[in-house]
Amino acid sequence: MKTIERGMAILIAGCCLLTSEVVLAADGWAMLKGRFVYDGTPPAVKYLATAGKDTEVCDKHKIPDESLVVDSTSKGVANIVVFARKTSRVHDSQNKPATDPVVFDQKECAFLSHVLPMCVDQTLIVKNSDPIGHNTNISPVGDVSINPLLPGGGELKLKFNRQQAVPIPVTCNIHPWMKAYILPRDDSYVAVTGKDGTFEIANLPAGEDIEFQVWHEKGAAAGRGLEAKKDWKRGRFKLKLKDGESKDLGTISVGKRAFN
Repeated sequence: MKTIERGMAILIAGCCLLTSEVVLAADGWAMLKGRFVYDGTPPAVKYLATAGKDTEVCDKHKIPDESLVVDSTSKGVANIVVFARKTSRVHDSQNKPATDPVVFDQKECAFLSHVLPMCVDQTLIVKNSDPIGHNTNISPVGDVSINPLLPGGGELKLKFNRQQAVPIPVTCNIHPWMKAYILPRDDSYVAVTGKDGTFEIANLPAGEDIEFQVWHEKGAAAGRGLEAKKDWKRGRFKLKLKDGESKDLGTISVGKRAFN
């Protein structure tokens, strides 16, 4: 059986530009970074049951369960989302138009991006790279819902009208094991942890109290907030960053009880 690589780490560090390049601006701006690790023995990789519809395509592939991805070597927890809930200002780099579209593809009966952050201003291109049909069910809170049937090789464009408070689920009703999340935001102060559990958010406004949201799809707190620390109620914490500071939260150990 064949397996495929899926993108798990996406960092947004300029005006919703998906990039691994982080530049810290001085004069009123700061950076936040850290690393989430699993406290205990990493859970074994599980594979999703794909029996049923379109078995001639879907049963050919071993599709890993990405609802909790822990690296067996580093114990890093992937797909944890960290973002600023609100700031009084944004860096100039974020005021540039977000013209590049974001591609959200499905192939071999799985969504290739498990957690996808993007800007509200960007266009989402929903693709189906499989030879069979998929429907892509997206229901953002207070925004227009879609549930189109995409034939093999098909695609469509979608624009969000407002930001979301937490990532919104994306499902395929034809193949119920398929699930992913999309987080449209007005600014780019969002990061998703990579395989090693690390994240960075650059050019945050210094000198003001910023409330951050930490989210994971299996978070035990309301709204899937991840209470990785005792004082992170609903997965939220506040920081006031100093001018030019590169604030490192260090290694944050997350116990099994923090996940559903």
